[in-house]
Amino acid sequence: MRNAHGHWYSTVQVWNAGDGGNVFTYHGLPGSVGAVAWSPSGQRIACGSDQTVQVWNAADGGNVFTYSGYHVNAVAWSPNGQRIASGSDDGTVQVWEAK
Repeated sequence: MRNAHGHWYSTVQVWNAGDGGNVFTYHGLPGSVGAVAWSPSGQRIACGSDQTVQVWNAADGGNVFTYSGYHVNAVAWSPNGQRIASGSDDGTVQVWEAK
């Protein structure tokens, strides 16, 4: 099992819950990370930061796609993994098609 945690200094760290070993550290987010959510399959991670939601491949750390929005404080996947919802400072929720 793996866990992920976002940081105010624009990174997300993924570690192995069994032994605490660092699996990946994602860099390049455009600001502090407000939210992190695993896809239902466990194959992708959605990260909400200043004005984007970035989706990463959990196996190799590659960026799958990026959505632009307002300052993102929350992200969640639909149960079937086909959509991502993001909540922002402006009080809106946007629903994205997960590619």
